[in-house]
Amino acid sequence: MKAELRKKLKIVRADFQGNKRRDADEKIARVFSENFFGFKSFFIYNSFGSEADTSKIIKNLLAAGKTVCLPRVCGNDIIPVPYGKTEKGAFGVEEPVGKPYSGETEVTVIPLLAVNPQGYRTGYGRGYYDGYLKTARTLRVGLGYSFQLENFTPDEWDEPLDCFVCEKGITYFSDRLR
Repeated sequence: MKAELRKKLKIVRADFQGNKRRDADEKIARVFSENFFGFKSFFIYNSFGSEADTSKIIKNLLAAGKTVCLPRVCGNDIIPVPYGKTEKGAFGVEEPVGKPYSGETEVTVIPLLAVNPQGYRTGYGRGYYDGYLKTARTLRVGLGYSFQLENFTPDEWDEPLDCFVCEKGITYFSDRLR
């Protein structure tokens, strides 16, 4: 089920291009800024391919003097590393070099292929974010497009999000942000 959903949404997301995509990314950045700029530290994915774009969000966070960390894959885990110099990682994604961040990040922004109405996400299937979220004390913010809201049954190891930010606004799954 999840494998079929991943395949379908990779195609749909890849086909979402041009002005519609640019407009959606602008709206996502605006919704995010309006709702999360009160926090001080962020662990945010460095978007690539057809993922919802995080470049403007990262730029705005840095300009506002926020602590911004990007993920780096280390074995079976991801770790937050302060924003700075990057190099291509194992999966072709730009990852930060340098020492891991030693503090807690208040907000973790997570990529996804799909999110269900209960806040469970489907990613690329490697479990990096689920593993990280099991122990991290952080707000869990999924970022994507409205067409990524799908019904599916989560796996027992899946970790739920607190909310999903898309071009149409925010869908809340927990009371942590209300």
